[in-house]
Amino acid sequence: MDTSNDSAPIIKKIKKVHGGGHGGAWKVAYADFVTAMMALFIVLWVLSSSEKVKEAVAGYFKDPIGYSTKSKILIEGKANPPMDIGIQQQMQQKEIEKQNLERTGEALAGKLKEDTYLLDLAQQVRIQVTQEGLNIEMIDTAQDIFFEIGTAELKEKAKRLLEKIGREVSKLPNKIIVEGHTDSRQYHNIGTGYTNFELSSERALAAKRSLVAGGLKETQISEIHGYADTKLLNKQDPLDASNRRISVTLKFLN
Repeated sequence: MDTSNDSAPIIKKIKKVHGGGHGGAWKVAYADFVTAMMALFIVLWVLSSSEKVKEAVAGYFKDPIGYSTKSKILIEGKANPPMDIGIQQQMQQKEIEKQNLERTGEALAGKLKEDTYLLDLAQQVRIQVTQEGLNIEMIDTAQDIFFEIGTAELKEKAKRLLEKIGREVSKLPNKIIVEGHTDSRQYHNIGTGYTNFELSSERALAAKRSLVAGGLKETQISEIHGYADTKLLNKQDPLDASNRRISVTLKFLN
């Protein structure tokens, strides 16, 4: 009896087939979904954030390498972003110039008080540094101490005061603005068309001539304005004498 076939091993090969539900395609789809959700949340967060954060994010996408550090600082709120060197220098220069104008104003106020002839007028001079520059205002009183009433004719003390101011401000390179202001009392000159605008303009020109007589260069004057009663100092009382004034401003250089 032949038993050779009974001892031969039988080898079965089982081929594994990956079904559609058990493949890896779903992982890619899930990753895309998560990425989209993250992008949505980031957009919603940016829209609800401050303008600084929005600018930081926009700056990053424009220049990822150069802006990444500033964006991180802004978003985390740890400190202000690094300031451009040019802007820093401009701010420093303006601060130095502001201090120079303050010293000029203090020196001028001191010299006006030293002149006993001008003492009563000096009390009506207000000197302060504003956003535009060093502002020197000569504020009138009920006694009309600067101009003859209703005219652009300066009184002698007022001329001397303006000449002294011109001498001091001529030491600086700053451009000058001269302004004339009146109260709301209407100028009565029927039929001529002469109004407070003409009066305030002529008073500003008269002040300019006295400034030049004191040493101010014509080329240093950049603007002369007559505002009539459109910029009242005392808005509660448009007829108040303090609204009648001459304003001289040394503008910031930058």
